[in-house]
Amino acid sequence: MYVLVLYYSRQGKTAELAKLIARGVEMEGLEAKIRTVPSVSPNTEATQASVPDSGASYFEKSDLAECAALAMGSPTRFGNMAAPLKYFLETTSDLWLSGALRGKPASVFTSTSSLHGGQESTLLTMMIPLFHHGMVLSGLPYSESALMNTTSGGTPYGASHFAGADNQRVISEEEASLAIAQGKRLAQLAKKLS
Repeated sequence: MYVLVLYYSRQGKTAELAKLIARGVEMEGLEAKIRTVPSVSPNTEATQASVPDSGASYFEKSDLAECAALAMGSPTRFGNMAAPLKYFLETTSDLWLSGALRGKPASVFTSTSSLHGGQESTLLTMMIPLFHHGMVLSGLPYSESALMNTTSGGTPYGASHFAGADNQRVISEEEASLAIAQGKRLAQLAKKLS
C-alpha cells in the first residue's frame, strides 16, 4: 500500500512541498511514492528524455492506478494548475472509464510567486478532475494550529507555499507543518478507506 505524491515543479518549491507531504505519509507507516510529470513543449517535434536528469522519476499510469491515495501538486499559473499537470490529467480517461481511482482519498498542494497569486483557485482547479475520477477529497482542518497562524502559505484546501517573485523564499515553519500534516491525514484516510 502506498500514497502517490505526484507533482510538477519548475523552480523546485512544489517539489519541496511534495517531499514534506511524503514525510507525513511515512510518519503514518505508509510508503510514499514520489513522481513527477514531464514538461510540455509548444514545439511538436520536441521530446523529453525517458528518465529525468535529476529528481523524482516520471509517473507511470500504473503508479496512479495502484495507489491507495494521491497527493497532487502544481505551481500556480495564472490562478490555475500548470499545463504539464493538466496535460497529464487529460491522458487519464482510461482510468476514469475503468473507475480505477473511485473511492480513493486525494489531496492537493501548490506554490505561488505572489501571496495573492491564486493559491486557492489553483488548488480548486486541481480538485475538479479528481472529483470526476470519483476520488474522496481531503483538505486541512482548522484543528491544525498552523493554519490559523500562517502569514504566508497554507489553506484549508491544501498545503501551499508563498515563494516570492524571485522564488527565493524558504518554506516557512507553518507551511512545512501543514504539508506534513496533509501527508499524515492522507495516509490515515488511505488506511481507513482501504
